[in-house]
Amino acid sequence: MNRRNALRNTGLLVGASALTPSLLALFQSCQSKSRLEWQPLFLTEDEARFIGAFVDTLLPATDTPGGLDVKVDIFLDMVFAEAYDAEAQQQVREDIAAFNAEATRQSGKPFADLKAEDRAAVFRAAEASSGKFNGQVWGTAAGEQAPVGFYRSLKLMALSAYLSSEVVGTQVLRYDPIPGGYDGCLPLGEGDRIWSL
Repeated sequence: MNRRNALRNTGLLVGASALTPSLLALFQSCQSKSRLEWQPLFLTEDEARFIGAFVDTLLPATDTPGGLDVKVDIFLDMVFAEAYDAEAQQQVREDIAAFNAEATRQSGKPFADLKAEDRAAVFRAAEASSGKFNGQVWGTAAGEQAPVGFYRSLKLMALSAYLSSEVVGTQVLRYDPIPGGYDGCLPLGEGDRIWSL
């Protein structure tokens, strides 16, 4: 399968979710933008509302910051604008429209206009119908990866961006900026946070 067919089948460049150093630089640059002054680089207003609703449904604010709090939606817009070629950008637009059409078919409205419980139902249906990622051996996918579809690809990108944010890395996960010696058998106590590094 060539690259163009893979993009067409998956909708999003799954490899972008690995957050290469250049994508991390994009993520850091979007952190300085205020939400009030943000103008999408690639997304239309309706597409930006969809991405915001998707991120907020996947990563809502609780006692920890949500995806919108760390500007995952702004980051995704920057990735689409600066890392995707014209064909991949067109595929993103088509996939957003298809996801909204399915949400409208299921619940009567586009995804961004749905109530939280209806969004959750759309997510459950998308989770059940989308492809799965292969297992990994030492960070490498086992076997040839079949297309996973738009929902799962966007979900992976949003989760990767969220977990790579400075706020989550320092305030949600355990963080040690200057680690000492390696001790691979540290016990975790009840309620301890996992390490970010």
